[in-house]
Parts: sequence; structure tokens; C-alpha cells
Amino acid sequence: MAIEAVVFDIGNVLIEWNPERFYDAEIGPARRKELFATVDLHAVNDRVDQGHDFRETIYDTAKANPEFSDEIRLWHDRWIEMASPEIDHSVQALRALRDNGVPVYALSNFGIGSFALAQSHYDFLSEFDRPYISGHMGVIKPNPKIYQMLEDDSGTRPDALLFADDRADNIAMAAARGWQTHHFDGPTAWVERLVTEGLIRKEQIA
Repeated sequence: MAIEAVVFDIGNVLIEWNPERFYDAEIGPARRKELFATVDLHAVNDRVDQGHDFRETIYDTAKANPEFSDEIRLWHDRWIEMASPEIDHSVQALRALRDNGVPVYALSNFGIGSFALAQSHYDFLSEFDRPYISGHMGVIKPNPKIYQMLEDDSGTRPDALLFADDRADNIAMAAARGWQTHHFDGPTAWVERLVTEGLIRKEQIA
């Protein structure tokens, strides 16, 4: 089946997302390990991605864990430093696809507030033909409902979608629905896949 649209995850596909790296630099690996062992910040972030208020969710967690309150608030106050830098060749690939007339969608676990913040820093996050952001949708990957919502809204057949995501569970669910998939482990192979599929040309990527 010919590919009619390309779907990008955002974290670790278009923007690096590594909270542990940020915290290691800020508070040291030992303190970071203690924090993450005590407070499941990724689970807290899942609530944000499901549509809960960004600041309120993080600050309530900080209040409930006073021994780590300063560190936890960093998840909100300096979030953009965790969601950086952009992955340049992936961004170039997104823009090359659009230049070639290929519809480009986002399907990403992202909070309402955190996505708005990211858009204020990364202009390419406003360039999708259709952005499917979990916070606005009220459901996160790999729940099959979010994939169904994209299919229904876009009107694109599952087997005409090519989806790149860094997480194996998200890719597995997409594949189970009949999507074409690419398990992202770096921009080089992703660009090669898009070239092989005839969606972009190698010379479009600097």
C-alpha cells in the first residue's frame, strides 16, 4: 500500500527527551536516583499527558514529597531544558516531506501546557498538517483508542500511514492496527527509510 501520510512521535524523534540526563547534571546521579526511586515522575508526567494541568500536577507532587520538592518543581519550571535539543535531521525530514506535498501528522504523548511551551520554543511543532496531542485527546499511547482517533479524524487508511516512534510498545500497537512503522533509533535510518519509500530525496537533507 502506498504511503499517504507520515506520522511523527515528538519526544526522542524530533526533540530529545531525557529527564534523567537533566537531573544528573543539576543534582548529581546519586540524588537523581534517590528521587526517581521515591517518586515516579514519569507516571506523574503521564497524567499531564492525559490532560491534567501541567503546573498543578507537578506542584501538587512536589507538595506531597517535601523532601524532594525543589527538585520536583524543576520538572515544570525548567521543563524545556529536559525537552532539548531538537533532532535536526528529523526536523529537516519533516520539512522535506511537507515540501514534497506529503501530509505530516504528529501523534505524541504530550500535555496541553507542555506542548504549548514546546511550540513557543520550536517553530516546527506548529508545522504539522494534523497534530494529535494526547493531552487534548484525553488518552495516551499505546492505548489503541488514540490510534483509532487519528485514523477516524484524518480519514487515512491504517496501511497508508507510516509511523516513527522510539518506543517499541507504541510501534507494536500501530503495527497491530495495520500501520507501516519505523522504530526510531536515530535520524540517519529514519531519513534512509523515507528516501527508500520515495517520500523525500537524500539531497533535501543537509
